[in-house]
Amino acid sequence: MPYFRLSGFYLFYFALLGTLVPYWSLYLQSFGMSAQMIGVLMALLHLSRVIAPNIWGWIADRTGQRMRIVRYGACLTWIIFIAIFWQTSALGIGVVMLLFSFFWNAVLPQFEVLTLQHLGVSRDRYSRIRVWGSVGFVLAVMGTGVLLDHVDIRWLPGIALLLMLLIWLNTLVVSAPQGTTADTAEPAKSLRSILGVPQVQVFLLVFFLVQFSHGPYYTFYSVMLQDLGYSRGQIGQLWAVGVVAEVLLFVVMPLLFRRFSLRFLMLVSLSLCILRWLLIAFLAQRVEVLLLAQLLHAASFGSLHAIGIALVYHYFSHNTQGRGQALFASAGFGAGGAAGALLSGWFWDSWGGQGTFLAAACICVVGLVLASRWIYPERFRQLD
Repeated sequence: MPYFRLSGFYLFYFALLGTLVPYWSLYLQSFGMSAQMIGVLMALLHLSRVIAPNIWGWIADRTGQRMRIVRYGACLTWIIFIAIFWQTSALGIGVVMLLFSFFWNAVLPQFEVLTLQHLGVSRDRYSRIRVWGSVGFVLAVMGTGVLLDHVDIRWLPGIALLLMLLIWLNTLVVSAPQGTTADTAEPAKSLRSILGVPQVQVFLLVFFLVQFSHGPYYTFYSVMLQDLGYSRGQIGQLWAVGVVAEVLLFVVMPLLFRRFSLRFLMLVSLSLCILRWLLIAFLAQRVEVLLLAQLLHAASFGSLHAIGIALVYHYFSHNTQGRGQALFASAGFGAGGAAGALLSGWFWDSWGGQGTFLAAACICVVGLVLASRWIYPERFRQLD
């Protein structure tokens, strides 16, 4: 198994995420854009996840050329992004964001499938590879935050372009797993039959709601902290605290998977996610409370992401894994992230940070209720 080459992809991919997510809204704000416009533009990064992963997932499952699709997607990402350096209007920036993210967002779900195929029967070791994504995020968010305290925010696209190039170069040294050609013998109705199971439908809905609730965090958390008087270096450090907690969680995740059921871990993680948004809503002025809230990122993102990947593998058959991962990305990070970013932009002007994060907590409560009622993974095999 090419451990270091697989880990390198996650390192660079999430380093790019750690550069864009906390600071891109500040970059947009530097052009004098309103909160609503920032929300719309940030939603574009998520919107392409609704369509792109499903298109590429279908092609990968039918052709078996998953690694080639990953390489093409990574290459086209940086080529298209170059156009951002000549954009100053909301329209121009929005078009470039939509186009480059169409390919960027198609890459990760298919690479997740490749990683699981490389792991084979040792899939509980997934988190040991994925943890390097969290390391990349921490290094990027802290390094970029410190750098932006000394240089203009307009340097941000240059940093992002460098990371895009590293992602592409890394895909060139990762080989496809042996014996993973497309399986077209299974009837096409297989995917429809899986999606027809209520438990699978609720699973996708729950992760839509989870990412919906993260909308204010990914879009306006940095803006809120800056308004409260935190420096960009401090903002980067707070983001990093959350991802350090996520790193530690990924290290112990194999042990948690062996000791507890996926259902139990999901319900606990959703409960901690609710607590996190409530702490940010009411006590963001106190740095010690923000530190605690950031530690809960281990549950709201790290644990729920690992659980989601495991449930996709559990629910979807071998020849639908690419589309399963794509649907998971589309429902959560795509539709949920886009809706969360868009609506948080509308709510922010009317409700402020407190009201918006309180709404995020309420959305997570709905997800918790649905999961407690419907998610029983051990019963799914009886329906197969």
